[in-house]
Amino acid sequence: MNYQAMAMSAKSVRTTIGTASTDTKNSALLAIRDAVVASRVKILQSNEKDLDAGRINGLDSALLDRLELNEARIDAMIEGIEQVIALPDPVGELSRMTRRPSGIEVGFMRQPLGVIGIIYEARPNVTVDAAVLCLKSGNASVLRGGSEAFHSNQAIAECISIGLASAGLPGACVQVAPTADREFVGAMIGGDHPMCDVIIPRGGKGLIERISKDARVPVIKHLDGNCHVYVDAESDQQEALEILENAKTHRYGVCNAAESFLIHEAVAEALLPALNAVLEPYEIEIRGCERVRAIMPSAKVATEDDWFEEYLGPIVAVKVVPSVDAAIEHINTYGSHHTDAIVSTNYKTVRHFMRAVDSSSVIANASTRFADGFEYGLGAEIGISTDRIHARGPVGLEGLTNQKWVVFGEGQVRV
Repeated sequence: MNYQAMAMSAKSVRTTIGTASTDTKNSALLAIRDAVVASRVKILQSNEKDLDAGRINGLDSALLDRLELNEARIDAMIEGIEQVIALPDPVGELSRMTRRPSGIEVGFMRQPLGVIGIIYEARPNVTVDAAVLCLKSGNASVLRGGSEAFHSNQAIAECISIGLASAGLPGACVQVAPTADREFVGAMIGGDHPMCDVIIPRGGKGLIERISKDARVPVIKHLDGNCHVYVDAESDQQEALEILENAKTHRYGVCNAAESFLIHEAVAEALLPALNAVLEPYEIEIRGCERVRAIMPSAKVATEDDWFEEYLGPIVAVKVVPSVDAAIEHINTYGSHHTDAIVSTNYKTVRHFMRAVDSSSVIANASTRFADGFEYGLGAEIGISTDRIHARGPVGLEGLTNQKWVVFGEGQVRV
């Protein structure tokens, strides 16, 4: 493959897509949506090929879950496109305009990042999410999915090509890699002339660590999702049980599933047996501290490593803590800065928790599973960032843009 030619074609359309009208971009998105609707059967058949190959190759259940497309997930893809169409176009937006004593007006204009490379594993829905978000935010994109989802991604790529052509936009605005070769990743992130201006990796910790280490361009990333739910002394116990159940069992192989529960000592004696009964039908393995095991003898011993672990499976680490501050310290020490939740009826405690926990999403009295671009009203997300600069949390349209200073004058000169 001529990687350099792909890079040049992506960079050659930066101005075209960066200055395209909202109507043109939305027209392309509508055509992509219609193509996905029309190609539903073909996409599902392609996905079944990938699933069959994955089973033969011994992919674990969490990865197969992320790989699978079904009617509901295609419906969600379609709805995500429609939500992005309905969102305001951030490109060209002016903000914080102020007039200076010299008479000039100074402010910010929002602009695309350039050519965005997305490297991802398993989830073929990312192909649609990434394409439509990059397109609406005025960015060219290069998408490289994993080999395990190759057939699914190529079927979706055909829909994207149809949509671009329908709106009169160059096909290079969205390029889906026609190969899962690792050399393609190297061309995207490294060398003297990287293919992309920004890289967003989505996948396992190994992939993201490799991209972060080798990339010659900025990376928007999160390494893992060790998410916590803390149940406070002042809390609705039934509500807490429902949140704990959903956060852990709704889906195991996702980054916003809870991996650790922190229970205030004032409610531990009553809550832990009830929690054990809730989790037992799911065959969840509980790994607990000494105080947890004194109340739940069936729990296994939690080691220091368990507090750091992202299980992505039917295992949860549970710890009894003496205070909300102890919970906050535990989360900030062992967590991954992804998503952490508190269950409490005390508004002051909730506010303290939200200010002190250093995570990209902090949730009160709801499941960690809501940490998602779709649920936050972003239409879709291109990833979740736990970095401390630029975008943090689910990255949608605004996160795929930055700001430049703009100055308006009427002939002023500096003296």
